[in-house]
Amino acid sequence: MYVPTVTRTQMKELDRIAIEETGPNLYQMMENAGRSCALAALEMLGTQWKHATVMVLAGSGGNGGGGICAARHLANRSQGIDVYLCLSTPEKLGDVPAYQRKIFGSTHGKECELEQLAHVKPSLIIDALVGYSLHGAPTGKTAELIQWANENDAPVLSLDIPSGVDAATGETPGQFINATRTVTLALPKTGLHPETTGDLWLADIGIPQRAFQKLGMDYTSPFENRFLIPLQHN
Repeated sequence: MYVPTVTRTQMKELDRIAIEETGPNLYQMMENAGRSCALAALEMLGTQWKHATVMVLAGSGGNGGGGICAARHLANRSQGIDVYLCLSTPEKLGDVPAYQRKIFGSTHGKECELEQLAHVKPSLIIDALVGYSLHGAPTGKTAELIQWANENDAPVLSLDIPSGVDAATGETPGQFINATRTVTLALPKTGLHPETTGDLWLADIGIPQRAFQKLGMDYTSPFENRFLIPLQHN
């Protein structure tokens, strides 16, 4: 079935409607996003997941919070999966991502700094540095983490949109993640083009039909009996 795309402005308004009017709240949506990301990561790791090393690169906003949540779900697996979390700007974490970081601190997962990445050989990298709010080229530590990920041999799973890609236009004004797979949230964004997203999947983060109607969309859920589905570009 056809799944419509949304612009950055529409997605921002959809988030507002959910948070302020219909629910779910930001904590719930972030939890759903992170768990979907973790499920996609486990699927990508396949039968070797018990012996895997996963590096999660997370920013300070909602996208980063989803990545931190995914790191916690992966670290909660009882077998020997090793999970590392590298935050681009930990001093700027919003309240909800900071809460996710607090929970992650009670797992066996480890936080690390950019300087320590050379000592980690990941089986998979999760990119949750920048979401749909990107304006201009990534800078500073975010740009350095993108460069590190691209120079690594491990596959990269991007949450919502590959960091450095403009969610509205698909343009890449600077450094951007070369994603192996992208798990986008709620609806695909207009800037998700096949040359930058890798395999494209869609995650249900719990937004109800009424929220889409308030946005003025004729929306039919594509998920049926699943919470995570593959998409094909037109």
